[in-house]
Amino acid sequence: MSWNETNMLNEPQGEWGGPWTEKKLEAFSKYVWSYLTIMKRFPYWKTIYFDGFAGSGSRAKQVNADLMHQLKITHEEEKTYKGAAERVLGLKELSFDYYYFIDKNESSLKKLSAILDKKFSDKKIVYKPGDANYQITELARALRTNDYAALVFLDPFGMQIDWKSIEELKDTRSDVWILVPTGVIVNRLLDRAGKLEFSEKLQSFFGLPTEEIKSYFYKENKVQTLFGEEEEVTIKVSRPIEKIARLYAERMKTIWKHVTEEPLVLKNRNGSPIFHFVFASNNQNAKKIAKQIIQNL
Repeated sequence: MSWNETNMLNEPQGEWGGPWTEKKLEAFSKYVWSYLTIMKRFPYWKTIYFDGFAGSGSRAKQVNADLMHQLKITHEEEKTYKGAAERVLGLKELSFDYYYFIDKNESSLKKLSAILDKKFSDKKIVYKPGDANYQITELARALRTNDYAALVFLDPFGMQIDWKSIEELKDTRSDVWILVPTGVIVNRLLDRAGKLEFSEKLQSFFGLPTEEIKSYFYKENKVQTLFGEEEEVTIKVSRPIEKIARLYAERMKTIWKHVTEEPLVLKNRNGSPIFHFVFASNNQNAKKIAKQIIQNL
């Protein structure tokens, strides 16, 4: 398979921009255009679009409103949190062979189906209720038949994706964009004192033992007490959100050959990073295209 960076020159010019949600969708939509343009040259592979957290086109109800307020996420940004489905399906003259929309909430999928089936009756759309981790495993099984190529879009608000599921995609013909909740969730679980009360969740997310996670995000320092004695204290590293993104990218490199070392940083209206949007592929030129998209946003 040969990728060509010049495909970026003929992308549709969207007028999306603005909040972090739109920035995420703009990056992804541009990549979809390049991906499908190139895949037209390889008709012997059936293409799959896989959205692991499709929802009904809007933010899931279970996301805590207080958390959204703390993170300085506006009502407008909440409404546009999702929205990739219609943009991907609506590309003119470019199409995947199959579209898979996954969501744990079956009623959300029904709402999505009511919207999409009417507008895109000519597309092969499949709705799969259930856990994204299971469906990722099923996708990996199909990709190992060598008949398919998949573009995978995983944008959970939280840490629903287990590393064991990600590992299933190793050695498959898959390109993936993953939204990593670096500032919005993960950094909050890495408490200042290093107690890691949610260590099991961190382990399943990174696919690493607790001690290795602690060694990455904490250091031991000796300080003097009021009585002149020395004691060891645990100190959290500086710039932890950047380090979370870096560690996750490093982990992805154990699955895919090419990963964006500098992912797209998504910030709230106060300028604080809340997500990192990471790309991975087994094709070097695919990474170059993703990197170009990220740099130009």
